[in-house]
Amino acid sequence: MSPELLSMPAPAVDSAPKKPSYSDRVKSLRLGSTEARETSVRKQFLTLLGWSVALAASGTSLLLGYKLFREPAVVTVVASPDTRPAGNTSRTSSDRPVAGATAPPTVAPPTSPEALVLENKGYVIPVHLILVSPKVGGMVTRMNFKEGDLVPKDFVLAELETIDYLADVQRADAMLHSVSEKYAELRNGARKEEKDQAELELQEARRQLTQLELELVRSRRLSGTAAVLSAREMEQAQYQYEGQDQRVKRLTSVWELIKIGPRPERIRAAEAEVRQYEAELSKARWRLSNCTIKAPVSGMILSKKAEEGNIVNPGAFNGSFSLCEMADLSNLEVELDIQERDISKVRDNQLCQVMPEAWQSDAGFLATHPRGYVGFVSRIMPQANRSKGAIPVRVKIVIPKNEQGRYLKPDMGAMVTFFNDVYRDAPVTVSAPKEAAQP
Repeated sequence: MSPELLSMPAPAVDSAPKKPSYSDRVKSLRLGSTEARETSVRKQFLTLLGWSVALAASGTSLLLGYKLFREPAVVTVVASPDTRPAGNTSRTSSDRPVAGATAPPTVAPPTSPEALVLENKGYVIPVHLILVSPKVGGMVTRMNFKEGDLVPKDFVLAELETIDYLADVQRADAMLHSVSEKYAELRNGARKEEKDQAELELQEARRQLTQLELELVRSRRLSGTAAVLSAREMEQAQYQYEGQDQRVKRLTSVWELIKIGPRPERIRAAEAEVRQYEAELSKARWRLSNCTIKAPVSGMILSKKAEEGNIVNPGAFNGSFSLCEMADLSNLEVELDIQERDISKVRDNQLCQVMPEAWQSDAGFLATHPRGYVGFVSRIMPQANRSKGAIPVRVKIVIPKNEQGRYLKPDMGAMVTFFNDVYRDAPVTVSAPKEAAQP
C-alpha cells in the first residue's frame, strides 16, 4: 500500500438513522401470509359460535323455568307389567332392552283441588244486555237519566209526546159509549114511550082507513045514481083507500115486532160492535201508557242513544230507535275462547279465579280480593269457532252486591284461572231428558 493512502483520513460514519426507502414502505403495508389470515378468521368464528351457544342455552333455561313455574307437571315412568310365568327368568329378544331407549313418560293429571289446569284471557260481558226501546214512536219530551246512573226497576227513564195518543183514546171512548147504548136498548127491548107511540100511530091509521073505506063505498053508490062521478074521482078514492090499507099493514108489522122485541141476530151484531170498540179503546190506552218509558230491570245505564227533542221510532231501521243500553252489573260473565286442544280441561261448574287486568296492581282492590273474584264455568257453547279453532266458554263471576259497577265494566280484559275443583254454590243445571230428544 502506498504511503499516500495510509496517510489519508478515514471517512466519517453517519450515526443518524437511515430513512426507509419507498419499496420498504410498500412492503410494510402488505397483509400477512395466508396461514395467518386463516388462523385469525377461525378464531373469530369460534368466538362467535361460543357466544351463540351460550345465549341459546340461557334462553332455553329461562323458557323451561317459566313453563315449570306456571304449569307444574308430575312426570312418572310407567313400567309394563311382567306377564311371564313364575320361575321363568329367561329373556327373549323382545324383552331385551334396546340401547338408548327409555320407557315413555306419562303426565299424571293433577289430583289436588288447588291444582291449576288452565289459564286463559277473556273479556267481561253482561249476562243480559238490554236495549231499552219505546213501544210507540214520538218525540222525546223529557229525559231523566245519564250514562253511569244506577236505576231501580220501573224507574221513569223518559216521556214521549201524548197529543195523538190522547185523541185516539177520546175517540174510541166516545164510539164505545154510543154502541153500548144501542146494544143496551136491543137487550132490554123497546121503551114504553116507543111502544105507546107505535100503538097510537096504528090506531090513527086504522081510523083513517075506516073513513076512506066509507068514502069509497059512498062513491060507488053514487056512481049508479043521477049524481054521476068522474072516473078520475073514483080512481083517486080507490088509490087513497089502498095506500092507507098498506100503511095500516106496515104499522101493524112494526107494532108486532116491538111487542116481540129485537131479533137475536141484531143483538149479537150489536154485541160484536161493542167488543170491537172496547178493544180499540184498550189499545189506545195501551199506546198512551207507553209514552212513559220505564226501566225493565234494575241496573246501570251503559250508553245513551237519544236526547230531548229527538223523534224515536221502534220500527225504524236507521236513526233513533232506542233510548239507552242498560245491564245489571252484578250479573257478569267472562267470555273466553278455549282452544280445542284444551277444551277437555274445562267442565261445567268448574271452579275459577278471575283477575281483572285493570286492577291486578291496585292495592285497594287486592286488599279485598287478593286473588281476584271467584267464578265458575256457567256455559260451554255448543258450537265452535272454525276460524279461531276454539270453543266459546262463559265463566260466571261471583260479585258482591255492594260492588256492582265499581270494579268490573263490560268489555274489560280479565285473566281466568281454571282449577281442578267444582264450585259448590253453583246453580243446578236441569238437562232435558233423553226421551225428549228422540224423534
